[in-house]
Parts: sequence; C-alpha cells; structure tokens
Amino acid sequence: MNITLCCTDTKIEPWLQGLAAALPHAHISVWQPGAAQADYAVVWAPPQQFLDEQPALRALFNIGAGVDALLKLRMPPGCQIVRIDDGGMAVQMAEYVCHAVVRHFRELDAYEGDMRAGRWGFRRPRVRSEFPVGVMGLGVLGERVARALAHFDFPVNGWSRTPKAVDGVRGFSGAEGFHDFLAASRVLVNLLPLTPDTQDIINRDTLSRLQPGGYVVNVARGAHLVEEDLLAMIENGHIAGATLDVFRTEPLPVGHPFWTHPRITATPHTSARTLREESIAQITRKMAAMERGEAVAGTVDPGRGY
Repeated sequence: MNITLCCTDTKIEPWLQGLAAALPHAHISVWQPGAAQADYAVVWAPPQQFLDEQPALRALFNIGAGVDALLKLRMPPGCQIVRIDDGGMAVQMAEYVCHAVVRHFRELDAYEGDMRAGRWGFRRPRVRSEFPVGVMGLGVLGERVARALAHFDFPVNGWSRTPKAVDGVRGFSGAEGFHDFLAASRVLVNLLPLTPDTQDIINRDTLSRLQPGGYVVNVARGAHLVEEDLLAMIENGHIAGATLDVFRTEPLPVGHPFWTHPRITATPHTSARTLREESIAQITRKMAAMERGEAVAGTVDPGRGY
C-alpha cells in the first residue's frame, strides 16, 4: 500500500509518524512534484498539480470535516473522497455551541460588562421554553450538538435535507419544512455543509423568519452567512446578536465590523479542531477496510456536495 501526504499549512511530521506507526507495512511519503503514484492520499488543501499527477489514487482522505474546497478541484477518475466522521471534533463543537447558547441565554456577556464597570446587579431569569434552538444540519457534528443542547432542557429543532430522527429533537426536513423550522426557532445554529444550495442560506429573509430577539451561531462556513444582512437585522432589533467562528474572508480583515461590534462574539475558526491521533486511527481503519474491499463511512457524494 502506497500512501502520500499533501497537507498545506500543516505540520506534517507528526502525521507521517502516526500513519507509519499505524501501518508499519505501508510505504508512506510526503508528496513532492513528480513523485511516484500512490494508492491513497491524506490531504488538506492540496494543489491541483498534486491531483493531476496522481491519476491512480483510489481514495483521498481529507483531514478536516469540510470538503467544499476539494470539490472545486478536478479529481482523478475513480478516486473517492472520504471525510473524517468525527476526529474528536463532535465533542468540541458541542462544547462551543452550548457555551455560546448558554452565554446568550444567561446574559453572561452583560454580566461580564457590568462587573468590568463595577456594577453589581441582577437580571430577571429568562424562561428556557422561550428560547427554542434550531440546528441546521444533522450530520455527525450536528446531531451531537443537538443532543447536547437538549441535555440543557432547551427545546431543540433540527433541520436536514432528508428526514432524520434524533431523540429529544423536533425534526424538520427539505425545502417544504424550512420556513416552519425557522418560525419554531429563536436561536439558529448552523452546521450545514457548504454547497451551491446552502451558500448564503443565512440571509435577511432567513433571519426575519426567526422568532423576535433571535440569535445566530455559525460554526460551519463563512459563505453560509450574508454578513451585511446579519448586521442590518441586529441594527433593526430583530436579531439580538451572534457568535461567529467562520467568515467569508479568513483571517477576518482588519477594520471588519465584526471585530468591534458589541453584539457579536468572533473566534478564529477554532470551534472544533481536528485531533491528529483520533483522525489517524480513523483514516487507517478505513484504508484497511478499503483494501479488504469493504465500504467505508464518510464517502463524499460530489452531486450532493458532502
């Protein structure tokens, strides 16, 4: 088994060592232009040249959850793209989203401001049933997030392309269920894959359909959100604020209004990072299964975009 690594802006040596330890009989190398053909590749943001020079690849293992950037490239014929199902990201995402939702619900940002200003005071406790949370996207990460939110007794709605049943979550699906999903939600959490159908899905119309005083948590892709529409809806009072971990341009440009907006919390695309050891274990299990001719989970359907 010949495996090549092509991971842009990634410290590659630990990945090389981990794969070699897990697959001692495989030949594993870091790709260089003109390198020999490989059976499998482990990649992050590979250049088109890499794919053009590796027409014999059976499968491409992406070390992040999102594959939207890969799908813009020309793939070798017959090459499957395989996603990391979790890689330790689901629990991190659940932590991040629950923190953002609870911080908003409990008004902890306002309390923090009071304490910094030397003010000691209390706010009337909010009613949990008045803060239904809508989770867009019920894949591995989205389902874990929805279950975690339900654990805190928030009413949780879930929306997906096709119907999915998750305990403790009210399900909506398809275009016919989207507006009802939004109307039933006050907090909107986005975990959708980025596809032509989902780009710009968080826009003025979407936001206006949330219950008054809505809140947005975007941890998927920056291109899901029309930034100007969010700012306008916060300005008119229909949206109370947002926690954003992803942006149309990353790093967030100097002078962007999100840096200093009092109702927006921004973090640098860190809601869930790939954990190397868990990802290597998952990738090598899948490679071994493919060698045995078995189907593996996480195979991307280019037609759907995920």
